[in-house]
Amino acid sequence: MENEELIKQVTEKAEKWLTPAYDAETQAEIKKMLANPDKTDLIEAFYKDLEFGTGGLRGIMGVGSNRMNIYTVGAATQGFANYINRLFPGENNSVCIGHDCRHHSREYAETTAAIFSANGITAYLFESLRPTPEMSFAIRELGCKGGVIITASHNPKEYNGYKAYWNDGSQLVPPHDKNVIDEVKKVKVTDIKFTAVPDKIKILGEDAPVEQV
Repeated sequence: MENEELIKQVTEKAEKWLTPAYDAETQAEIKKMLANPDKTDLIEAFYKDLEFGTGGLRGIMGVGSNRMNIYTVGAATQGFANYINRLFPGENNSVCIGHDCRHHSREYAETTAAIFSANGITAYLFESLRPTPEMSFAIRELGCKGGVIITASHNPKEYNGYKAYWNDGSQLVPPHDKNVIDEVKKVKVTDIKFTAVPDKIKILGEDAPVEQV
C-alpha cells in the first residue's frame, strides 16, 4: 500500500514536467519512465527534490527533481542571482563560473552563465575546465559578488555538483548560505530566466586572462 501511494505521488510530480516549461528531450525521458512497468527509475528521479545545501547541489545526472540537470541547476542559479541582486541593488554585480571535465559540466556552466546574465549580472565564464582554486582567485581578483564551480570532486562518474562561492572566494557561510537556500526554495521553473544576454557573458581564457579583464 505504501509503495502504491509513493508511485502515485511521483507520477503526479513527474507529470508536472510534461509542460512547455521543459524541453522535448526531458519530456520524452519522463514519458518513458511513466510508461515503464518497473517504477524504480521514476521513484528515484522524483521521490524528493535535490536539495540546495550549504555546499550547493550534488547528485546523479538525469531528468527529475532529484537529479542534476539544467532545471535543478537553473533553480539554484536563479535563487543565487535573486539573492545577489537583493543584497546589492543597483550595483554592477558580477560572478565567476568554472567547471571540471565531467559529463554535462560545460552545459551546466553555460546554463549558469546564461541565467546570471539574464538577471543583469555579468558572468565571467572560463573558456575551458579549471581547478577550483583558480575560480576562487578570479572571484577576488575581478571583484565578483560570488561564483559557481560545476564539479563533483571525488564522487562517481554518474554524479555532478554545483558549488556556490561568496565574494571572499570561499564557499557560502552564514548568513549567506541559509539566505541563498531560502531564495532557491522559492523558485519555480517558470521563474528561471534561461535566455542569455550575450553582452553580459565574458569568456576568460588565454586571450583574456583574469589579470587583464
